[in-house]
Amino acid sequence: MTNESRREVRRLFVCNCFGVTEAQVKKHAADGACTPRQIASACKAGTDCGSCVRRIQALLGRDGLQRRERPGQGAPALAEVPERLEEAA
Repeated sequence: MTNESRREVRRLFVCNCFGVTEAQVKKHAADGACTPRQIASACKAGTDCGSCVRRIQALLGRDGLQRRERPGQGAPALAEVPERLEEAA
């Protein structure tokens, strides 16, 4: 068995429909994808039969992959509205 064929055997496919590997999902997560929907936007995984979505969720929640927080996350959505209304008046 050559080195190239050994690499093929070690690939763990997460999405068989689109041939997406675990390594690809982890790379997209490292690049900022935090949800299965964001992973799907990046590589289509989970958009056909959907059987891989739970596996994608598990990958996003383990191996120390940190979820990136959006700016203002946790603040009430309308917290700044009264201030802006006063400025406009």
